Amino acid sequence: MPDRPGVALWRHFPVDDQRPETLAAATIHFQQTYDFDIVKVTPASSFAVRDWGVQDQWMGDAEGTRRYVKHVINQPGDWERLLPLDPTSPHLAGQLACLRLIRQNIGPETPVIQTIFNPISQAKNLAGNETLMDHLRKHPEAVQKGLETITQTTLKFIDNVISAGADGIFYAIQHAQSHLLNLEEYEYFGTKFDQNLVQSAADLKFNMLHLHGTGIHFSLSRSLGIPIVNWHDRETPPTLAEGLSEFEGVVCGGLRQDTLVYKDSATIKEEGMNALAQTLGRRFILGTGCVVPIIAPHGNLLAARKLVEGTSQFH
Repeated sequence: MPDRPGVALWRHFPVDDQRPETLAAATIHFQQTYDFDIVKVTPASSFAVRDWGVQDQWMGDAEGTRRYVKHVINQPGDWERLLPLDPTSPHLAGQLACLRLIRQNIGPETPVIQTIFNPISQAKNLAGNETLMDHLRKHPEAVQKGLETITQTTLKFIDNVISAGADGIFYAIQHAQSHLLNLEEYEYFGTKFDQNLVQSAADLKFNMLHLHGTGIHFSLSRSLGIPIVNWHDRETPPTLAEGLSEFEGVVCGGLRQDTLVYKDSATIKEEGMNALAQTLGRRFILGTGCVVPIIAPHGNLLAARKLVEGTSQFH
């Protein structure tokens, strides 16, 4: 990382994310435009589950995400019938090809990290969140079987991500929110699988944990041992300053998604400088709590990138 606070923003590339070559080209162009300090590879979430038969469509969502139109888990017994996938399965193999293209075309001084959705997040995409939550509480043993299969598949995929030259994984957890699962429930359905997967990538230097949503169980940032943590710090506790006091690694955040979309460069500078003041620019990467919406103006992204220039006094 440079001798200043880091900065990293990432986004989805709808339509382009349906082919390895076009997603790689879009990601490389984005990096060439903004020169962020970390390149996060951001495929559609379905890349991890489409080889099991789910279907999704691009419907114009401002975050660039696709909507699921066919799930493959409907009955509790479906979890136990789920079979492990091999990394040579078409969509997993395609994402690995995309990662290799990006790594080949991004200079070695810039870390490239691959998005990995944790097993519960993948389970949500297989079943739909309503069905998943119903099965979690009524048929926990069946869901556990499915989570084991997803974990087995993801372990093999991470091995191949490492072989493809990634410098880290972006480990996305979506259900560590108190209104979805309390901490005890999350530990039962999530933690042991998360620890297994995170440990498999422990030798990588730029692993980042993403705790999605509000009312998050931030204590997971300590128990999982990932060096960088990213969350919606402007929308849910803890603040960046509180996060730094609770977490020994690097915190990533400081900008609201809405600020990047609806405000101007002056507001971005104000919000970013507040984040720098909270952290003193130490153990800090300027970013947002999640993806940059695809409707965010170019000038606002450029303002976020330029903000860290000349701020070495914070570092």
